[in-house]
Amino acid sequence: MCGRFTQHLSWQQLVELYGLTGAPLNLEPRFNIAPTTQVLTVRADAKGRFASTMRWGLIPSWWKAENKLPATFNARADTVATKPMFRSAFKSRRCIVPASGFFEWKTVDGKKQPFYITRADGMPLSFAGLWGAREEGGEETLSCTIVTTDANETMAPIHNRMPVILGKYDLDAWLSARGGEDLLRPCPADWIEARKVSTYVNSVKNQGEACIEPV
Repeated sequence: MCGRFTQHLSWQQLVELYGLTGAPLNLEPRFNIAPTTQVLTVRADAKGRFASTMRWGLIPSWWKAENKLPATFNARADTVATKPMFRSAFKSRRCIVPASGFFEWKTVDGKKQPFYITRADGMPLSFAGLWGAREEGGEETLSCTIVTTDANETMAPIHNRMPVILGKYDLDAWLSARGGEDLLRPCPADWIEARKVSTYVNSVKNQGEACIEPV
């Protein structure tokens, strides 16, 4: 799974990586992003790729407000094409969730030790995402989910799941919905590296660079 990640990216980084069009967004560095908060995403339309913010945790257009929403911040790669909550978005509403890194926890000597996972080359991570739009009371809510897959060799000692991390040559196929389940695979193990960080990150109230400092 992926339940916590970071976005401390410059607009220039995003433009260079994704070829964004449109006016730049005011990006605040975020070091401990949790579900239900707003996250930066990248989508594509006829004019090109553009960035926008969405609620992390997909809310389908047909969801009734009086019903309790299950955890939808992750969508499993093996069921995303068939599960009612995600299948429509998988067919036509895909996005990328850029990230500087993500966190995962491993139990060590009876205690949960957080790890911070980044790209080994220092580049941003491109998570495969899905998005939805739901209108209520005249207001539209955009929301998204991050697709997860089996862990690769780097992640497996820490956790059995990880986000789908797209390569730069996968981006067009993913955003245009031309690619299917063949893109939803673990990235090569040497793309990422993991390091132990302080338990400071355990609380979602804690923010700042202290969340990613190695121990």
